[in-house]
Amino acid sequence: MLARSRNPGLRSLLADYRPLPGVADELMTAAGEVRPHWLPVLNEMARYRSAVVSQRFAVADRQIKNSGVYYRVYDTPDGRDRPWPLAHVPLVIPDAEWRGIEAGIAQRAQLLETVLSDLYGPASLVRDGALPAAVIAGNPDFQRAVAGSMPLGGEHLVIYAADLGRGPDGRWWVLKDRAQAPSGMGYALENRLAISAALPALYRDMQVERLAGFFQAMRSTLAAKAGREGSRIGLLTPGPANETYFEHAYLARYLGLLLVEGADLTVQDGSVYVRTIEGLKRIDALVRRLDADFADPLELNAGSRLGVPGLVQAVKQGSVALANSLGAGLVEAPAMLAFMPALARRLTGSDLILPNVATWWCGEAGAREEALRDFEQLAVLPAFTREVAGLTRGSASAVADQDEPGQARLREVVNAHPLEVVAQEVVRLSTMPVWNGKRLEPHPFTLRVYAVATSEGWKVMRGGFCRVGDSNDPRALSMQHGGRSADVWVTSERPVDHVSLLPAPGKVAIKRSLGHLPSRAADNLFWLGRYLERAEATLRVVRAVGEIAAEADEEVAAATQRLTDLLVAWGAAAKSEKPEAPGGRRAGKGAVEPVATADDILRDVLDGDEYGGMPALIGAAARTASAIRERLSRDATQAIADLEAMVVGDRSLPSADRADRYLHTLAALSGLAHENMNQLSGWRFLRIGHHIERAIQTCRLIRRLADESASADMLDALLRVTDSRITYRARYLMGTLRLPVVDLVLLDDGNPRSVAYQIIHAAEHLAALPRTSRDGEVDALTRAIRLMRAEIETTQAADVDDRLILGLENRLLALSSELSARYFNQDEAMAETAEGLG
Repeated sequence: MLARSRNPGLRSLLADYRPLPGVADELMTAAGEVRPHWLPVLNEMARYRSAVVSQRFAVADRQIKNSGVYYRVYDTPDGRDRPWPLAHVPLVIPDAEWRGIEAGIAQRAQLLETVLSDLYGPASLVRDGALPAAVIAGNPDFQRAVAGSMPLGGEHLVIYAADLGRGPDGRWWVLKDRAQAPSGMGYALENRLAISAALPALYRDMQVERLAGFFQAMRSTLAAKAGREGSRIGLLTPGPANETYFEHAYLARYLGLLLVEGADLTVQDGSVYVRTIEGLKRIDALVRRLDADFADPLELNAGSRLGVPGLVQAVKQGSVALANSLGAGLVEAPAMLAFMPALARRLTGSDLILPNVATWWCGEAGAREEALRDFEQLAVLPAFTREVAGLTRGSASAVADQDEPGQARLREVVNAHPLEVVAQEVVRLSTMPVWNGKRLEPHPFTLRVYAVATSEGWKVMRGGFCRVGDSNDPRALSMQHGGRSADVWVTSERPVDHVSLLPAPGKVAIKRSLGHLPSRAADNLFWLGRYLERAEATLRVVRAVGEIAAEADEEVAAATQRLTDLLVAWGAAAKSEKPEAPGGRRAGKGAVEPVATADDILRDVLDGDEYGGMPALIGAAARTASAIRERLSRDATQAIADLEAMVVGDRSLPSADRADRYLHTLAALSGLAHENMNQLSGWRFLRIGHHIERAIQTCRLIRRLADESASADMLDALLRVTDSRITYRARYLMGTLRLPVVDLVLLDDGNPRSVAYQIIHAAEHLAALPRTSRDGEVDALTRAIRLMRAEIETTQAADVDDRLILGLENRLLALSSELSARYFNQDEAMAETAEGLG
């Protein structure tokens, strides 16, 4: 008994631990005794003061932060990424108990596979009355487009998960089946890495089962599904706006898969290909993290912008394997739970090892009457994955929680929409210990367990994804509504084998390439470079205006005016429509208004909503970076997030000082890209975008500030904006003159701010990219950059006029378009044919 414990640390740790009435608790028995398998965890924590325990758990938090783990929350005003919420105490389950869970999960996965094979095949279960036709035909996840076709490899269900909860009787119950696109595996792996780093000795001494064996089996299964030597396997994601996009990117890296969105893929001649900068490459298998309804706008949801046109046809022809099949989500419907016990007895000859929560599909008169008899003890929820009569999909409304009118309304819903609703037992989840910063307290939890189909049967992960509620309400949990996540430790009675997806040290295949770069990723990297450079050019103009605007000299004022006019021309500040009247006021009908000052314009650039202003440019850069988050370092991602936060919230400083702060962050980003990023094709597209944008903006600056009529102050402003004043002054003892200034910022290939430097380095990067020539012929892209390079290298400063600069500017814009056509929006006719696409 806890009260008789002689360990003062343990007594302090559990001083406020009070299991909730009417529910089971993982840590304590009903008699108040600590369960034996929890004692090692408690004894380890009891050795230290609460501050030291918190420090140990802070190691796990740093691991999570350093790994960049996040989760997108939809119901916040801006849909921001949320740092991954980690519950530090692991859920401990002994091996003897886990074996029962393992057997139950394997049995249920095979049962659901059998059901899916029948429903998309002979449909004998419906014909014989084992399943009502309305439960299948009325289910939006029944995909008629693939009915009658056999998935490549013969299995509908490759990856399966079940959400479990322990009831008050101590038994584990299935709360929900996950067959559409089970999520959480990547987060479970990150939880393991974090907690094992915080408690390494305890993790070793408790002989916790490893997770890598499951992922090894999963990778082997996917390779077998792909079926050919050198096969290419992708993970199909809805994109960075999805709540679990981090996990998609993380699993793709961990398993060696190609992360793709629907726009990355195309179907030709019944096969699926990924668009890469090297042309189309065949995809043999896809791990689907996109709901089936959105997978093909041609044959499924016509409104989908996430899917791959023609994917259903490729599946029917057997040219691509999917994990899971397009129809697998059918068995996730709550209505199916009502029939699972009977289906188990019919198809396996035995009862379910893990029973599911009692469910009544109200479309059957007998079930509906039974549910209405004990209505106050039940909950009502949609039968399928769609809302009905105000009931939210996936969310149960407990009848007992309603007032009298609310209960009457739920009865009316059941009677008016019986085919669309189910009644279900109210689930009261068991609790587990959670660290509150000083001691432990009980919180409800659910456990998601995963299984993957292998040639030897179902392989169940020896661990899982545990969701812990923040409140003491022992009912539904969601990571969208403040829940946390815990590691799951399955303890073994004997030493565990060390399994890793990493090869043995002496058998590592040396690689210096990251594989094929998808066109979408190259496109985003290119535009990230352009957005950041455009922001930098704008900020340099802002800073220059702020530095010289106070000078009273007429020619200096003229330079300031040209710079502010340039900001308006760039779309960074609003354009005033009223003509200027005498006395520095703008004329209007019957009244006059003050002329906007330079500072007004700068504030508009930094805080306004113009398309070229800082909020718009940095926002565009942040959105672009989020789409390629898996290709950027954590420091780079954080720097972009910091910059976005500064632009939104930093409004107290003078405009020039704010511009300085933002420029420092952009300089750090540029350094990170140059020093930390692998200098392969992705890096080259980032640099090409940077060089093209800088060359365009510098051409515009030269035309505005260094024309034939430019004053010395205008030329000095040009040197100031292009950060070339020190170089100019070191070379020339004379005043600021047009020809040497033009030579320095346009033609000098040794000046990293000059147009010549940008063109020469863009040409070098383009020459290193794949497919820049075909059969030795010089293509249009190569020809264009070579002609520009030749012109800029042979032009003399005295020959430079507005026509030449404008011509360069337009050709740079055309070069950007040609680059996009070649690498990002490829003409399908350019691709190789047949097996040459491999």
